[in-house]
Amino acid sequence: MHSGTAIRVFLLASLTGTALLGAVAGRAAEPAATDARITRAINATYAAREFAEVTIAPDGRRVAWVERRVGADGVPDGHSDIYVTDLAAPATTRRLTATVGGKHAAESGLAWSPDSRTIAFLSDAAKADHADIYLVPASGGAARRLTHADGVLAGLSFAPDGRTLGVLYTEHANRALGPLAAAAHETGEIRDVTFEQRLSLVSPTDGRIRPVTADDLYVYEYTWAPKGDHVALVAARGDGDNNWWRAALYRQDLDGGQPKLIYKPTLQIAFPAYAPDGQHIAFIEGLMSDQGSVGGDVYTVPAAGGAAENLTPGVRSSATSLHWIRGTEILVGTIIGGDTAIQRLDAATKQVTTAWRGPETVSAGSWSVEAAIAADGQTSAVIRSGFATPPEVLAGPLGEWRAVTSRNAAVHPAWGKSVSLKWKSDGYDVQGWLIYPADFDPARRYPLVVAVHGGPGAAETSSWPGQGSTAMALAGGGYFLLLPNPRGSFGQGEAFTQMNAQDFGGGDLRDILAGVDAVVASHGIDPERLGITGHSYGGYMTMWAVTQTTRFKAAVAGAGIANWQSYYGQNGITEWMPPYFGATVYDNPAVYAKSSPINFIRQVKTPTLSYVGAADLECPPAQTQEFGRALQILGVPASTLIYPGEGHGLRQPSTLADIERRTLAWFDRYLAPR
Repeated sequence: MHSGTAIRVFLLASLTGTALLGAVAGRAAEPAATDARITRAINATYAAREFAEVTIAPDGRRVAWVERRVGADGVPDGHSDIYVTDLAAPATTRRLTATVGGKHAAESGLAWSPDSRTIAFLSDAAKADHADIYLVPASGGAARRLTHADGVLAGLSFAPDGRTLGVLYTEHANRALGPLAAAAHETGEIRDVTFEQRLSLVSPTDGRIRPVTADDLYVYEYTWAPKGDHVALVAARGDGDNNWWRAALYRQDLDGGQPKLIYKPTLQIAFPAYAPDGQHIAFIEGLMSDQGSVGGDVYTVPAAGGAAENLTPGVRSSATSLHWIRGTEILVGTIIGGDTAIQRLDAATKQVTTAWRGPETVSAGSWSVEAAIAADGQTSAVIRSGFATPPEVLAGPLGEWRAVTSRNAAVHPAWGKSVSLKWKSDGYDVQGWLIYPADFDPARRYPLVVAVHGGPGAAETSSWPGQGSTAMALAGGGYFLLLPNPRGSFGQGEAFTQMNAQDFGGGDLRDILAGVDAVVASHGIDPERLGITGHSYGGYMTMWAVTQTTRFKAAVAGAGIANWQSYYGQNGITEWMPPYFGATVYDNPAVYAKSSPINFIRQVKTPTLSYVGAADLECPPAQTQEFGRALQILGVPASTLIYPGEGHGLRQPSTLADIERRTLAWFDRYLAPR
């Protein structure tokens, strides 16, 4: 359960005519807040220009990146722009595009040719919402349309010899893929309709797309063997949305045929990478709740198949990305406590050295901590941001990056300072972030809202809030904000991540409440004005918390889960659950029942606002409806909102702005900042 997207791969809008809403339990829906303080806080979360991805040429001379566009009204227009710059001459920055006459399109998916002369990318310039592959000279010139695809393309990369392109192709698909996207509305006889994402090869001369993998295999990731004669796949048979949690590592010859199983993992795997000599493959394996949200230990396995070896057993950190750059040296992006780091791991000695670590977040555009690396294994590019520093593109030697962009130089946080905290819970060290309210006055006592992250396989790190971030808007609106990383989170090693398996709502809630105790005791917080919020797993924890304690005086649950037993048969990603619960709900209903908020619903006294997308595949709206209806019947102040057309990853600016305003208005009603 998460918010984001897969393969490795919002701004203040008028609320007039905003798409609303389902049943409202108990009274009319909370009116949109108009307080200037709230408007200021919300505007701050929309102010920064967002970078979607960054990549560096193999020769290390040029960096290309993707920026999400906003219109003249400050609202995202659904388009994105690609830029490239020569690191030796930053003034040469220019836009690369497939469009004509200065128009804009959705353009992304950057891939450099091995000789650094050509960039491949995806663009819907020819047909809106239907991307094709384009090629453009890195030194400048017009882009050439390469494909006329009937389906969805993703995961572009050049073969090592540069003579062909690899792409993940879902033929005949006509909508965005993945469990975060809005699900199709099912009517009539319900049947399984499976679109398989297949590895395909594309000729750079004629654009012909040739599928390589079988039509019953869904490929999530792939990596080229050093000689380019075959690839390694992370893949599973059947529905791609539902089977990533069972994916295995395969070898696939480029002339087709059935793949060879190299390694069947115990848990989930991601980021396969060949050793330069082709003899081994590295990957990350761990307990992961969401495709794309990676965390675990680093393993290697013989490329021909055999026993896998854990290179990082017992470390107090989580690997989130890797690149095998030379010899036995693997570059690993990690989360360590609340920090992020880029580390060098020697596959032979298992020794780790840190190239960079900081209380900020660096990425190449995905959820993972990662640097885009040139062929020398040292020159790199990142998108870096923190709670106090909006995102920019940086490049240079690892850990010695210099700014390439200054798009957000005039943007400043509308919330207070942030501090990384540690506290004890059941004898364990737990880490989290405390965000101070804007214009903090030590003589005042403030309300506190706990914001629980999605996942649970994820972590809060210091990064600029994405557009539409309700949590940071709260900090800008006069609240202390606690962002905990309870057991089940990444950042303290695989054992810590697995601690909430078969214990949802147990140790993780105790960790959160211990964090509340710690900050109430040490900061100017009113213990009678506490709130809790979250989305997905965070929405579940919000629903669960109000059934277990009356400490929280207000709650806002986004895309939560009220009843694990009914949820098992309703959601579209059932396979994520057995690794966490130990069995299916049909084999062990008790382990699901003990963590279901609905079974404790009569204990709720906390006023709770709940919302969800009407087409949410991961956390179906029936779960939010069930929770809200129960509160209505029991006379607990409650409001339930269902947003039409929205999936698990809420995207429409009007939806996001409406959620922010209603959330702040709800907490203001019951926690009343003064």
